[in-house]
Amino acid sequence: VQLQASGGGLVQTGGSLRLSCAASGFSLNDNGVGWFRQAPGNDREGVSCISGGGSVAYRDSVQGRFTISRDIAKNTVFLQIDNLRPDDTATYYCAKSAGSSCRVRFGFYDSWGQGTLVTVSS
Repeated sequence: VQLQASGGGLVQTGGSLRLSCAASGFSLNDNGVGWFRQAPGNDREGVSCISGGGSVAYRDSVQGRFTISRDIAKNTVFLQIDNLRPDDTATYYCAKSAGSSCRVRFGFYDSWGQGTLVTVSS
């Protein structure tokens, strides 16, 4: 199992980014995928997830600005982030759920990718 996150970068406040998580070794139809982020000095927190059945969930604080989606054929999960704010600055990670379901919190994920850094300038 491998997960490769990409798409991070430096953007200005109000800008947008689309993060990608390329998965291999499992099917998105069978396992959920979650996105987490960790800002310097902070704990890692869940932001969104998509289940094997396609159900989505979001952390309350990102609802309306973050959109998770997936391309089954490419086995890739995306996280569209709009109206970026400085407090979105963090390293973003994707992770594979142990089963088909997902939750926007720890305890459901057994494989992690390396992170991609998002920096939002004010």
